[in-house]
Amino acid sequence: MRRTAKRVAALDKLVAALQHGICDEAAARELYALGPEAVALALLAAARRIAEQDARLVVQDARLALLEAQAQSPGGVSAGTPSGLRPVYTKPNAAAGQTTTGRRRKRPGAREGHPGTRRPAPPRIDARQEHRLAACPCCGGALQRCNRSRTRIIEDLLENLRAEATEHTIHRDYCPSCRKHVEPVVPDALPNATFGHRLISFTSWCHYGLGVTLDQLIDILQFHLQTRLSAGGLIAAWQRLAEMLAPGTNNWQQARKSAYLHADETGWRVAGQTCWLWCFANGQVCYYLIDRNRGSPVLQRFFGQAFDGILLHDFWAAYESIDVADRQYCLVHLLRELEKVDQQRAVGQTTAARGAVSGYAAAHAGEAAAHAGEAAWHGFAQTLRRLIRDGIRLRKRPDFTPEKYRGRIVRIGRRLDALLATDVDDADARRLLKRLRRTGDHLFTFLDYPQIPFENNFAERQIRPAVILRKNSQSNRSDRGAHTQAVLASVYRTLRLRGHDPLRTIADALRTHLTTGQLPSLPVASTADG
Repeated sequence: MRRTAKRVAALDKLVAALQHGICDEAAARELYALGPEAVALALLAAARRIAEQDARLVVQDARLALLEAQAQSPGGVSAGTPSGLRPVYTKPNAAAGQTTTGRRRKRPGAREGHPGTRRPAPPRIDARQEHRLAACPCCGGALQRCNRSRTRIIEDLLENLRAEATEHTIHRDYCPSCRKHVEPVVPDALPNATFGHRLISFTSWCHYGLGVTLDQLIDILQFHLQTRLSAGGLIAAWQRLAEMLAPGTNNWQQARKSAYLHADETGWRVAGQTCWLWCFANGQVCYYLIDRNRGSPVLQRFFGQAFDGILLHDFWAAYESIDVADRQYCLVHLLRELEKVDQQRAVGQTTAARGAVSGYAAAHAGEAAAHAGEAAWHGFAQTLRRLIRDGIRLRKRPDFTPEKYRGRIVRIGRRLDALLATDVDDADARRLLKRLRRTGDHLFTFLDYPQIPFENNFAERQIRPAVILRKNSQSNRSDRGAHTQAVLASVYRTLRLRGHDPLRTIADALRTHLTTGQLPSLPVASTADG
């Protein structure tokens, strides 16, 4: 028994040493002397250690390959990273006469020989000044007076630019018929408010329409307009303004009745909770909605049962829950997906090459399958890219009409059907084919409707001001603040799209509401805006 215990203790010591990678010739001979079972146990322990090390090496190699691929890619980051999120110091310098993507840069300015243009003279002259020298500025001698002169017009802000304070005396008279005192309505400010309509519309437009932060706005009022306002006073006034404008603004109804509509969403924060800011827009209306849900319930609440128009969006599956007359998926997102997969596969090839050093036989065993998969992916991606670019190139023709190029549109559809019918032996290609078979009927809708673009860039540009405000002001701190954000941003963005002066429009609407009790709808597009 004592001998057996000694053998077990010696074996445990040798196995523990092997698990830590410690073994010399003496230890190996001692292990051999313990018999076949001891050798088998030691080999199993060593194999387990090698497997664990190989697993760690694969993870480390993948991370290293990803860093190398990012360092070699333009900007030092992945292809899917937006330009605004890339560090400036990692962006490549553009060559002379080219953009950072290698395209030929358009020369700035108009062509040589074009007719000159200048700022037109103002319609009125508010003041006139005369300037004349008393002596020569060069030698100080006397000057002979001439009849020669020239005029120069300078436009500037008033030196004493400030808010105007008006005291309103409101007379209260008694009505014998009603048996109560009555007084006239003051149309220049909301009830019990100390700020006028123009001041409220100006500050709310700067914040929700232009993205000026609250601190910056207070500085503008204090140093430029000589008006002191607190942050709490401004926020309370904006919330009252939003509550008054919300029932009367018809952005929601107009968006639902549009012939086409762009849709997009971005992350938002309300009181420290993750929410989503939705944007529905076209050339005449923009509507923002902040909700804690990113799924189909928001869309069904906005559109109702169906949307009798064309909906343009990305490949987010929630949009497919809405029954629409037609839809257009963003092809730019699809092209970005192809580029992203190409970059990820390049990283995978680098990792596989590193693994071949430690597993030579295993690497050669799967080499043929890997080459076959790469060939299948590149063939699929090249075919899809060419198909998408042919459709975009056709749409950009100056003389394009669906009727004139119906034959080419039909051929593009047949090429898409042929691509969807293929069976590609590659995981990435199969994943995209599954998506395209679900969405393929709506990839080239823009060829049937000339007013429909092939991308969703318009929605992304309309959501951009909210993203800037999110970055500067950190979203909202309450549900009421989120409601104010959505209402006022929708109003000011819609007025911008329609070409109206937001300050005058909102001030006039508030004055009309206080006078008549009814809030007018947002005006239609101005003549200048089309």
